[in-house]
Amino acid sequence: MNKERMLASIQKVLDLVPIDGADAIELAVIQGWQCVVKKGEFAIADIGVFFEVDSFLPIDVRYEFLRKSSYRENEYNGEGFRIKTIRLRGALSQGLFMPLSAFPEIVDAHIGNDATDLLGVKKWVIPEFATSGGIAIGNRPTGVRTSDEIRVQSDPSILEALIGKPYYITTKMDGTSGTVYYLGGQIGACSRNLDIAEGEDALYWKPIFKYGLADKLGILSENSAYNGIALIGEIVGPGIQKNRIGLAEIEWYVFDAIVFDVPGGRYVTFDELQMITNALDIKMVPVEETGESFNYSMAELIEKAKGKYASGKDKEGIVVRSAGKAAIKDVSFKVLNNDFLLNEE
Repeated sequence: MNKERMLASIQKVLDLVPIDGADAIELAVIQGWQCVVKKGEFAIADIGVFFEVDSFLPIDVRYEFLRKSSYRENEYNGEGFRIKTIRLRGALSQGLFMPLSAFPEIVDAHIGNDATDLLGVKKWVIPEFATSGGIAIGNRPTGVRTSDEIRVQSDPSILEALIGKPYYITTKMDGTSGTVYYLGGQIGACSRNLDIAEGEDALYWKPIFKYGLADKLGILSENSAYNGIALIGEIVGPGIQKNRIGLAEIEWYVFDAIVFDVPGGRYVTFDELQMITNALDIKMVPVEETGESFNYSMAELIEKAKGKYASGKDKEGIVVRSAGKAAIKDVSFKVLNNDFLLNEE
């Protein structure tokens, strides 16, 4: 159940919460997030525009009140205002919520509608690695789908789809997504969006060379019903996202796989993923918990997402998935660690 992430959308105030010792501000609960707003500016059930954390807003007079705290300019993002997790008067603020009246260009103000492109909002980009990722030679091959888990705080209703089902929870590794595929007897590697040319210095090909996957995937394909396979993992280590995990060399942790034993391919089950990673002698993302009947609340998951990597630095969070999958993903989402978000540069 992957959805394209909406950075700016029409949302409703679900609740208003006082902030101890604050007379001019309060917390508005939006979806599964909370953000600071002016006291009295909104009432419960009011509709407005919600900008998620990691939104990069264009230069516009409507956002000038953010200049002191949020203005950024660099070669990767250009000029604008970055929305990130902050604390105000001791309260955690996760996003920006503004009155709908400030945006006359929005004529279709239905809750959940995407306003990202209309308002010129982009995702804040941080260079993911210092070394060359490789030379792009095209888009990802057909069937080798991208993986971008939705943040559960952005769609709390997703919890209902998993209630009572088998599930597993893994550690969210802080790196860059890298895919290795074996299709039609040919091996390849992808970044999140692009096919990458072979090269020993190309970051996205490092898992192939490190684990001898050209031979291993050929053998796996010959000895199974798979006509092809795509392994999706997180590349972590020196030069990638500040290497918060503290590794001495580049590593790859697999968190998903697509196998092509049916038309169009299908996502594997939890048991299959373990079997495949064991057979290939590659690492799977750390499994924190498995269960037969999911029954976590939002608050419990947010608390569970806290913790640290072995390096002692705050972990990015957790990923929750249904244990069984089909051609279209059943349920999977990430829960970000608020401590990680608060300390993110």
